[in-house]
Amino acid sequence: MYGLYDKEGILRFIDSEKDACVAYAELFELSSTNYCLMDLTTDIKKINNTNLDQNLEESSN
Repeated sequence: MYGLYDKEGILRFIDSEKDACVAYAELFELSSTNYCLMDLTTDIKKINNTNLDQNLEESSN
């Protein structure tokens, strides 16, 4: 799955295909210097493998 972000980091469109995101950018006349495509499945795998509790300390009260 790909997401299209504008230059300010706002997610504008999500689709399962990269070409659909590029077509969306062209439809709204976004130049390639004003957006970036991100493979969200890679980011989701990284998030799922992150242990958010690893830096928490137990209270000794």
